[in-house]
Amino acid sequence: MDSLESHRKFKARYDLPFLLLSDPGGKVCGKYGVLKDKKMYGKSYRGIERSTFVIDEAGTIVHAFRGVKVEGHVQKLLETLSP
Repeated sequence: MDSLESHRKFKARYDLPFLLLSDPGGKVCGKYGVLKDKKMYGKSYRGIERSTFVIDEAGTIVHAFRGVKVEGHVQKLLETLSP
């Protein structure tokens, strides 16, 4: 749900070779079911559950990783996608 500008900066900083989705209104987040009730410092808010979706050429979700933790996630993803 970050802005186009924040995504542009992130993409440039890490030299990413792919497009990043910006969803400021939360429409796509709602469809993927990643908007969750969260708490921080005793306050409740609606936020995004960090998730990774692997989508095939036909547009079908073939893998969904929900509640992703950064550490170890790339390795797990690579192991899942390796033949």
